[in-house]
Amino acid sequence: MSDNAVVKDEALEYDPQYILQVKNLKKYFPIKGGMISHTIGQVKAVDGVTFNLKRGTTMGLVGESGCGKTTAGRTILRLSGEKTGGQVLFNGKEVYDLSPKEMRELRTKMQIIFQDPFSSLSPRLPVGEIIGEAVREHNLVPKEQFDDYIDQIMDNCGLQPFHKDRYPHEFSGGQRQRICIARALALNPEFVVCDEPVSALDVSIQAQIINLLKELQEKYNLTYLFISHDLSVVEHISDTVGVMYLGSLVEYGETADIFRNPLHPYTKALFSAIPVPDPTVKMDRIVLEGSIPSPANPPKGCKFHTRCPNCTDRCKTEVPQQREIEPGHYVVCHLYSDEA
Repeated sequence: MSDNAVVKDEALEYDPQYILQVKNLKKYFPIKGGMISHTIGQVKAVDGVTFNLKRGTTMGLVGESGCGKTTAGRTILRLSGEKTGGQVLFNGKEVYDLSPKEMRELRTKMQIIFQDPFSSLSPRLPVGEIIGEAVREHNLVPKEQFDDYIDQIMDNCGLQPFHKDRYPHEFSGGQRQRICIARALALNPEFVVCDEPVSALDVSIQAQIINLLKELQEKYNLTYLFISHDLSVVEHISDTVGVMYLGSLVEYGETADIFRNPLHPYTKALFSAIPVPDPTVKMDRIVLEGSIPSPANPPKGCKFHTRCPNCTDRCKTEVPQQREIEPGHYVVCHLYSDEA
């Protein structure tokens, strides 16, 4: 009985200013082995992620490859099976408590733009059918308005009506990403996970897609979770930024605060790698030693202590807690604890 009381006390309370509230989200994948293929371990892809996302804003999610950014986005959308733990509230409703019918209705409000536009588009369907397939499935518009609706969506995304009869292989990379954006936008979503949507594109095309996403956000009051490796893009498009390391969120705050005053040693090292377009400026690069630990066997204490230049004995044994250092700026590090 007492255990139930603790769980109830820790449950998230809905705050209307946030479209998405995530608390202590975990997603583990089993490692199978042995003669009978039983579980011998777990890959802790997402391990205790907590943040809130305001309506109509963009949160950038950054970190090195394999840190769990994409898995976090897919877990929030309930695309990776059941979560291992934590809570995901979308408009005040726990996503993982919804019935299949309720989840089907919610799908139109939560969409994703994938990293590789070519592999995420069916090569057997023309563009008009790719964009309109889900619209027809969810009966979003009357049949007589269907063609005009798809034309309008395509026009909003920089595509022409005659593109409807063409197939994905007939388009450039930038155009294919516009098709992916149009497919997500056609369902009139409120929240979109952008999973590295510009990483496969040329720099000039990247700027066009970023500007398109910002225009659509202003027009439709969209909320983005923008996953990216490109810190300059994240700084340009994001209102808040979360920094992930080995499945955990180590720093979170307003974009201006994070870039002006990075607190976590990992964030400082990450930002020191941002290239400066001036050959006369000397780069003050922080080089991290050692290799990234395995998410199947993360270090005890602080996960970053094996590569941290500021590591103490406490870091090796005690897991740091999230602390608010300045208004809205959170960090998970013993350097900023009361006992430091």
